[in-house]
Amino acid sequence: MDQTVAVSRSDQDGAGNAYTDLRGWLKRLEETGRLAIARPETALHFTLAGIANRNDGDRATIFPNPSGHSGTVVSGLLSQRAWMAEALGIAEDDLLDRFHDAEKHPLTPVEIDDAPCQEVVHENDFDLADLLPIPVHNEHDSGAYITAGLLISANPKTGIQNVAIHRLQLSGPRELGALLLPRHTLAFTDAAEAEGADLPVAIVIGASPACMLASQAIVPIDFDELGIAGALCGAPLEVVRCKGSHLVVPARSEIVIEGRLRAGKRAPEGPFGEFPQYYGERDDRHVIEVDRVTTRRKPLFHTIVGGGLEHLLLGGIPREATILAAMRRSHPGVVDVHLSRGGVCRYHLYVKLKRREAGEAKNVILAALAAHYDIKHVIVVDEDVDIHDPTEVEWAVATRFQADRDMLVIPGSQGSKLDPSTQNGLGCKTGFDATVPAGSPEFKFRRIRVPGEEEIDLEAALDPTVTIKDVLS
Repeated sequence: MDQTVAVSRSDQDGAGNAYTDLRGWLKRLEETGRLAIARPETALHFTLAGIANRNDGDRATIFPNPSGHSGTVVSGLLSQRAWMAEALGIAEDDLLDRFHDAEKHPLTPVEIDDAPCQEVVHENDFDLADLLPIPVHNEHDSGAYITAGLLISANPKTGIQNVAIHRLQLSGPRELGALLLPRHTLAFTDAAEAEGADLPVAIVIGASPACMLASQAIVPIDFDELGIAGALCGAPLEVVRCKGSHLVVPARSEIVIEGRLRAGKRAPEGPFGEFPQYYGERDDRHVIEVDRVTTRRKPLFHTIVGGGLEHLLLGGIPREATILAAMRRSHPGVVDVHLSRGGVCRYHLYVKLKRREAGEAKNVILAALAAHYDIKHVIVVDEDVDIHDPTEVEWAVATRFQADRDMLVIPGSQGSKLDPSTQNGLGCKTGFDATVPAGSPEFKFRRIRVPGEEEIDLEAALDPTVTIKDVLS
């Protein structure tokens, strides 16, 4: 392997042998045939993203020295649900329960003084484009973007941190444009601006799988997601204090960009290819001024291609865990939920229900729509339907649903501002009750099955040595 992409020891510790940094997980992918290495000098403009997309869901990809840059890019690290579970050392079926438990029982991070992410420090006379291999992904993106950076900030009033992923446009040698949607980072920025102050931030690139997942948790304000990252791995996360602020960051990450969200400053940002697989529009948005960059020696730059599987699943799985827990509080018959890939892991929710009462499915639909404003369409099915198989869900709608009886329509509802079919986020939500109608004769909706089909040993049952000629002779 090229020296610039060599990974260190397999960093596994904590409960269930979770991988506690990016390099340990890369080594696991390499050992199991799920890591591809591109030829050196792959173009940072488009070609890198195109190769990553072609490998998406099959293999992660390492790009040494893209466009002749001295750095290395990695992509596609967590582009299957099963990979995410494996990275945490658990079974795929336990993923949502583990995430919910980590939200309920976070582990306070442990601060250390000497951290890998601060082995090299850049403070004077650097240009981000020269320092970091930042790709351009989609055709009409406004330029190079940091897409897998965990933006860490703290509430100016309480000092409690928040971790989130925001798209970050390379706007100048030491300047980034940031899209801040109405969530915690924006609330902290507004509070600082009200006092005429900049908001210190740290952008962490190349964090562990647990940190990436934890950043997408739906938790109240003043809840540090780094505690969730530790709980996901079964041991407190090691963190280090930034060189120029009070913020703490994952100690074993690859790159940390330290800077400030500038009070009152706005500049053009976008367009950018987003998770709905359309472009987020150009507008005047917040600006980050970069003060310094610290890195490991020969750091790995993690990029997430907009609209790819890694992008969708990182946002979808934490949402599923939160939505499932919220719905079960009122509806214990909810067995499982799934944000489908066709619904960009945000807008379409499938719910598996062990129904107890007539009309319960409609109440479940209302609870689902209230669980997160991004949800646009909800389909509720019975226990016999595999909600991770879109063909099964479509079959339930085709054979158990009648629109005049089983559909709920709620116009004028708050939705996602990134859904281009809405009016700045205002749209219509729809629920589909695709469960067996209450009081139906038992045999009317009984699924066909061949007894013993699943237990047949197909290899033993078939004879590959016999041809059609042998049969007809």
